[in-house]
Amino acid sequence: MLEKIDLSRTVEKGVYKEAQKDYSARLGVLQRKLKDAGVPVIILFEGMGAAGKGTQINRLIQALDPRGFDVYASNQATAEDAGKPFLCKFWTLTPEKGRIAIFDRSWYRKVLIERFDRITKKKEIPEAFQDIRSYEKQLTDDGTVIIKLFLYIDQKEQKKRFKRLEESKETAWRVTDDDWARNQHYDKYLQMNEEMLENTDTDYAPWNIIEATDKDYAAMKILKCVTEALEREMARHAACAGEPKAADTKPELEQHYQNGVLSGVDLNKSMTYEEYKKKIDALQERLEVLHSEIYRRKIPVVIGFEGWDAGGKGGAIRRLTSHLDPRGYRVCPTAAPNDIEKKHHYMWRFWNKMPKAGHVAIFDRTWYGRVMVERIEGFCKETEWKRAYQEINEMEAHMANAGAVVLKFWLQIDKDEQERRFKERMETPEKQWKITDEDWRNREKWDQYELAVNEMLVRTSTTYAPWIVVEGNCKYYARVKVLSTVVDAIEEKIREMK
Repeated sequence: MLEKIDLSRTVEKGVYKEAQKDYSARLGVLQRKLKDAGVPVIILFEGMGAAGKGTQINRLIQALDPRGFDVYASNQATAEDAGKPFLCKFWTLTPEKGRIAIFDRSWYRKVLIERFDRITKKKEIPEAFQDIRSYEKQLTDDGTVIIKLFLYIDQKEQKKRFKRLEESKETAWRVTDDDWARNQHYDKYLQMNEEMLENTDTDYAPWNIIEATDKDYAAMKILKCVTEALEREMARHAACAGEPKAADTKPELEQHYQNGVLSGVDLNKSMTYEEYKKKIDALQERLEVLHSEIYRRKIPVVIGFEGWDAGGKGGAIRRLTSHLDPRGYRVCPTAAPNDIEKKHHYMWRFWNKMPKAGHVAIFDRTWYGRVMVERIEGFCKETEWKRAYQEINEMEAHMANAGAVVLKFWLQIDKDEQERRFKERMETPEKQWKITDEDWRNREKWDQYELAVNEMLVRTSTTYAPWIVVEGNCKYYARVKVLSTVVDAIEEKIREMK
């Protein structure tokens, strides 16, 4: 790709000034339209060292209202960043609807600088490319515009710019030994960039190659790329505005999921209190030891709980955490998204809570709300919940690729047991807060939810993030099964690392 680029391209100062005036005016209008339409935008700058990313970002933002954008410099990962999946940091920085995020370097560091420095291992590269493609696909499917700019200069020009920077005390700090190493091995690093471009140039997030030897020419082309990409998006948005809202409030009944996983669950499984007490004590003691071990080995653990209302999620979580060091775990209850969360991709709020290496995140309800309650209640479009299965699988794959243990529990009870527990809560003063009118309303949609759950279990139980259906009519049996599954999974992970 890059060998075809003519790096000698230039532009006369007068032509550049005229183009800058035109594109800047159009960009100012577009920014206001994007805000009104609630369209999030990501503009990322990648390229060879000293290609002028900082300069070009400064030129671009002159046309924008500073209240409507954020600029992020992606330098070397912090210790906390390094302890999480590499995309976690960028998920938390995704712009809310109507805002623009500009990245001076980005998630591509994983397959460029860190690959050159051998921080990213060769075997990790294919998975990293896949993670990047799925990340960008999820964002664009949700309405984010991603504009990717690759600023390109040759080895000779790069060396000249490095020397010029080093001549001044004010700028010498910007050139590091690592920069010179990449210049010395320019062809090797260029090949890595070529592979990156080839593997991540997609129809939904294409690369724009910017010939950056002449800074005015580069600035003019960047303004053109950004302006035209945003104009295309606004034209598409306007064309879609007249379409009627999809009628998603009643989910379709897909017969091949009608007799699914839940119908085969044996809810008669149980154990006595004496059995339960003996087993739960032993499992909690083992978990206490394993918690120290995963901290020492820097293994992140993600555990998600879903299930019927009154299915026993809270009780299972309490037994799971009772012997854990509170400094090393976090329980994340999930309610309806707030106003800030609604302005982001639905995964954003969960990425903000993912654990760093050696820590445990326990989710009381999860990202699976998209394919259950949001689907059934019509809180998202049919196209959104249908594509969520793949988005979820890709997110969990990214966590597993980063070394995390990922477990998901569905706590299954039957309708009669749920009714019994509802009534018990209503009759017990200290438990009445647990039961609401919404719980009774959801119960009326049991069949619809069962269909959705069956489909969810079939389509998102993977080798790297399996669903564990827990027979929950007997709380003792359910709690023991949850803890024993967690213990087994962590022990297996530790064995793999030895």
